[in-house]
Amino acid sequence: MVGPHGGRHRLLRRPAREADGPLVELAIGNGRVAVPVARATGRRVIGVDLSPAMLEQARTHAAEQGVRLDLREGDMRELTLEEPAALVYCPFRSLQHLPTWADRRRVFERVAAALRPGGRFAWNALAFDHHIAARFDGTRQSEPVPHTTRFAVGDNRIDLVLDDGATSSSWWATKNEWLGLIDVAGLEVEALYGGFAGEPFTEDSREYVFVTRRPAR
Repeated sequence: MVGPHGGRHRLLRRPAREADGPLVELAIGNGRVAVPVARATGRRVIGVDLSPAMLEQARTHAAEQGVRLDLREGDMRELTLEEPAALVYCPFRSLQHLPTWADRRRVFERVAAALRPGGRFAWNALAFDHHIAARFDGTRQSEPVPHTTRFAVGDNRIDLVLDDGATSSSWWATKNEWLGLIDVAGLEVEALYGGFAGEPFTEDSREYVFVTRRPAR
């Protein structure tokens, strides 16, 4: 949707199979979640991403696996669909790459507008741990590529600084901030898990896995 890719798509299988309408993945990247979801459900997945290069990788991956993806270049903040979706999901903490609460609110509102009544929106995000941040701040790691991790706690920001100076940033949010976004978008929480095996969310969880629903009424 951190852990093996299989855990992510297994958690999505039930809502994907129950979906009576289009399936949509935001920030589809190279299709590493969408392809298994499409294969497991036999359904076409609409994939949205800003990067033409990542969409091309997803196209190649889907062709190799013999599944159908409907790939669209676009900004998730401007999501529009011809037909209301039954399930929209955003894996790999991709919502954290939106820098402001206003950006996220825009996504939630666009998703809510794109869902059919009873349709679901699912995503995962980091549950921030200051102890982990203190341990890893400034450390260099080799995977997935050599980089140094830096935490800007005052800005809720994590920077992955590559050896060539390029930086990839993400911004974490609290549980209450996610709940506020759900509320302003008019969605309802169906489930909150602490991981991709469907384990309960507790005060010790380090991952939010949300499943929300547009009210059927």
